[in-house]
Amino acid sequence: MFIAKALRAQSHNMINAKSQNMKIFKRTVILPLMLLSASTLMAQNDAKPWTFWYWMYGAVSKAGIHADLTAMKDEGLGGAFLMPIRSAKERPEYGGDADALTPKFWNMAAYALQQADSLGLEMGIHICDGFALAGGPWIKPEESMQQVVWTDTIVAAKDIERLAVERPAGRLGYYEDIAAYAIPLQEKWLTYTPAAVSTEGGVSKSDKGYYIAFTPGAIINDMGRTVTIRSVRIRPNGTSIQALRVSISASADGKTWKPIRQLQPPRQGWQNNGHAYTYALKPFSARYVKLSWTPEGSEPGAEDLDADKWKPTLKLQEAIFSSEPKIDNWEGKAGQEWRIAPETSATDLPDELYIQPSGMERITLRDSHAAGSSIAPASLRLLKQHFKKPKYYRIMRFGHTTTGQTNATAGGAKGLEVDKFNPQAVNKQVDNWFARFKHLSDSIHAGKPGNGPVTTLHVDSWECGTQNWGYHFADEFQQTHGYDLLDWLPAMAGVPLASAEKSEQVLHDVRLLVNSLLNKCFFATVRDRAHAMGVRFTSESVAPTMVADGIDHYDYADIPMGEFWLNSPTHDKPNDMLDAISGAHIYGKNIVQAEGFTEVRGVWDETPAMLKPYFDRFLALGMNKITLHVNALNPWTDRKPGMTLDGIGLFFQRDQTWYKDAKPMIDYMTRCQHIMQWGHPVTDIAVFNGEEMPRRALTPDRLVPMLPGLFGGKRVESERIRLANVGQPMTEGPVGVRHSAGILDLKDWINPLHGYQYDSFNASALSKSGTLNNGCFTPSANASYKIVVIPQARRMNPSRAALSAEVAKRIAQLRQGGVVVIDKPYLGADLTAYGLKPDVLLPENIAYAHRAHNGSDVYFIANQRDSALSFTAVFPRMKAGKATLYDARFNRYANVVTPVNSSGYTSVEMTLPAHGSLFVFFGTDSPMPLSTESLLPTQPGRQAKELKPLQPWSVLLKENGKNMAWQQLTDWSKSSDDSVRYFSGHAVYQTTFRSPQSPASATRLWLGEVHDVASVWVNGIYCGTAWTEPYCVEIGKALRKGTNNLRIEVVNTWANALRGADSGKAPYAGIWTNARYRLKGDALLPAGLLGPLKID
Repeated sequence: MFIAKALRAQSHNMINAKSQNMKIFKRTVILPLMLLSASTLMAQNDAKPWTFWYWMYGAVSKAGIHADLTAMKDEGLGGAFLMPIRSAKERPEYGGDADALTPKFWNMAAYALQQADSLGLEMGIHICDGFALAGGPWIKPEESMQQVVWTDTIVAAKDIERLAVERPAGRLGYYEDIAAYAIPLQEKWLTYTPAAVSTEGGVSKSDKGYYIAFTPGAIINDMGRTVTIRSVRIRPNGTSIQALRVSISASADGKTWKPIRQLQPPRQGWQNNGHAYTYALKPFSARYVKLSWTPEGSEPGAEDLDADKWKPTLKLQEAIFSSEPKIDNWEGKAGQEWRIAPETSATDLPDELYIQPSGMERITLRDSHAAGSSIAPASLRLLKQHFKKPKYYRIMRFGHTTTGQTNATAGGAKGLEVDKFNPQAVNKQVDNWFARFKHLSDSIHAGKPGNGPVTTLHVDSWECGTQNWGYHFADEFQQTHGYDLLDWLPAMAGVPLASAEKSEQVLHDVRLLVNSLLNKCFFATVRDRAHAMGVRFTSESVAPTMVADGIDHYDYADIPMGEFWLNSPTHDKPNDMLDAISGAHIYGKNIVQAEGFTEVRGVWDETPAMLKPYFDRFLALGMNKITLHVNALNPWTDRKPGMTLDGIGLFFQRDQTWYKDAKPMIDYMTRCQHIMQWGHPVTDIAVFNGEEMPRRALTPDRLVPMLPGLFGGKRVESERIRLANVGQPMTEGPVGVRHSAGILDLKDWINPLHGYQYDSFNASALSKSGTLNNGCFTPSANASYKIVVIPQARRMNPSRAALSAEVAKRIAQLRQGGVVVIDKPYLGADLTAYGLKPDVLLPENIAYAHRAHNGSDVYFIANQRDSALSFTAVFPRMKAGKATLYDARFNRYANVVTPVNSSGYTSVEMTLPAHGSLFVFFGTDSPMPLSTESLLPTQPGRQAKELKPLQPWSVLLKENGKNMAWQQLTDWSKSSDDSVRYFSGHAVYQTTFRSPQSPASATRLWLGEVHDVASVWVNGIYCGTAWTEPYCVEIGKALRKGTNNLRIEVVNTWANALRGADSGKAPYAGIWTNARYRLKGDALLPAGLLGPLKID
């Protein structure tokens, strides 16, 4: 009844789109109170990890909802992002009947929100059904993302009056005209079809009609006659980037060859296969044209060259040669795709081939709605007046239509992606999805203090392509850039106008406007709607898909968010994390969230110990709030591990074997995040991300040419070798995914600047007031930089390294104000020449982060090695005296003396276990109360004694009831009994042992080798859980002199049981999952408590 009432209330309280003009009273009184009432719950949960909670294929049950949310609460999570994914009809075998927008769906959503409310869990709701990105069935084609389309017709001048100008093709029955043009020609542009094609070397033609090669070879086109060529259009097969690396040469006789151009691929992201690639070629005449290819010289792949991550293989669908001059790589420059290419050179496109504005006429058509319309008489008269006796006319008719992009991962609410430049349509999107959840949440929470469970509006990672037209685009262009885009519109089809400089500038201005409208019309609108409803706004990355500045939009998010992947180098997103971290810092956002541990092919070997170094690494990078990806709702209580995101992990869900046992890991994360949300980050260097568009934060590898001294000679050389990519070395990971071994992986770039941290910043950060303070660049209260680096030309900024007048002026002001500006390669090993000592000196593969508050400082120090390390951490900027070491895993601390070393710097001795971490506090201010004094050692002491059981180990496999007695600890995956060998789950080990003397409170039990998590009880008293190195718990509080009862509960992963179930040897009933990936080979993973056990 309660839920039905809430649903009725929801239907009566739907937001009317016209209500956006809120009255002053609501803005100034009610809204602040709403935000204040929500703040308490939000503040409590800010330090707690969240999770993504996916409802798959409409398969939802109340039992599953209750079990999932209760498990989240028990685990210590603060909340979840609820996202329905895909529809029941896509996988009918799951029996789903709760697709988005159905009555049952809303009933389930109401129940979930009611449960979350009762448990004190926050809920984040995405802006649409699915996770990519913002669309629905309510979005009409004219309200959707738009792109420019055109028809291009060459007609003899004498026939122009009879010409019916063809209307460009629209999608979904929608098309609108923009403008039409007539360009007089004396030469008719020709596209050439070879009379014959032959291949050499490793190139052959596949059964599917495209050219393929794994080893060097060539394609030779015999045009049958001598032709003049000015451009080539390359269409790869699929996403093959190697087709964009061919070398073009020409010959008159097929024997003597003249080099024309070595093609290079533009920088590009992963969602990049909608358009071909056009290259301008220095005009030449020849009969034969050769395309030569070799894998040598291929890059190892990166986020901005995604298709180069795979084995170098030539796959060329076609290469179309033409006499028409074209702007080089105009497809990306016109905003059709996320691409970056050098500007067109005068060599490849000589000045005489550009059409001057006076050589083009905008024309009017008789009927803009007709599929084919003649030219209006007035326009025909103008053509006769302006142009004297041309042989031909080129007639171009431009319009716009929907891109056809949908929120592709949606179910019942799938539809077109909203026009990101149309605030009214964006409001409509919010009204029809998020606002319904919010009103449902408010109805459920009615009469209670504070806000309801829905506290966050979320926009996930951008997976809907880009757009280069939209609502009032031409008017916005005029207002922004001060000239009429329609005078230059043919440049968006690659037509060279006026000059290389002018054509490139027009297209650059188009891309700048795309970025501006994205932020002004989409992100600002969503933020304002979120705040009007009393919730906060979180957003993930827009790159490398939407043509935009990867940092800019974080100015509008309350919590910037990036993502990183687990064991998935081909899909990992270091740029996403750096965009979010830099955006948070320069725009003054304290919390940096991360969608963490996504795994492209989860094989069920994942453990808490595996996650810790990843978490620590990104904590050191600047992330301070993790959202675990992913918890797929399991609608069944009798199938385990159950539903997943089709095998994409991390499988952080209630039926993961170690889910409940991982609460100490969640506690560790919470403590770390609480500390790392305190104060502000200390970052010394700000790196300008340039004036190209699109643009992103710089990954550390892109800084090596500018700061070679800080990176050091070893790094400079290793980077040279990595980029040379000789032999194109390959590796595999995860299972079945073969890829380049040289892909950038941040695990190889720990503390790369040896004691200095950096952020990237953009031009908008420069334009903020108050950006200069005490000789530092200070774009926000969270950011103060002594050093500003202006990189020279680089792959993501090949032609715009020279600063615009406005940016140059601001940089000059910084320099005059005492900021050190580095705009040439810096060879110094540190920055002491500029009065900036290293922040900390650490061994290799030790990561760090530094935050400060009111004169106190905290450092996070994390061992990224898989072995223990004792070392001296040196803190050149800290005063000698005392420091406090804090171990967030055990919630323990120790006050230590910090002597001055021989260089006069403060130093701290420390030992970290494999993948261990510590916080170091300096000063009197502390972000949290410290509990138990004294740190646990990282390994057994010299006096440690092996635990000798008084009786055989009693071992119970809980999930199948198997009882065993073992004389010694053993790996149960080696058993000949299939019910034991393939067992996954909890094994309860029990025995007794003697303590010869009265125990000390600091007595420790060392467990030795554990697979994978162990919880310990002594005499019925819980002593702790060991989930990572060192596998140790303190047992002094439970130990007694004489005989003691010992119980150790060990849990392994699902890998072995799933292997058994796949081969008909399941260790118990009910094992099922839709995740299809498994470990490579037939070997099982070690399982259980292997010891040896020691006490000290």
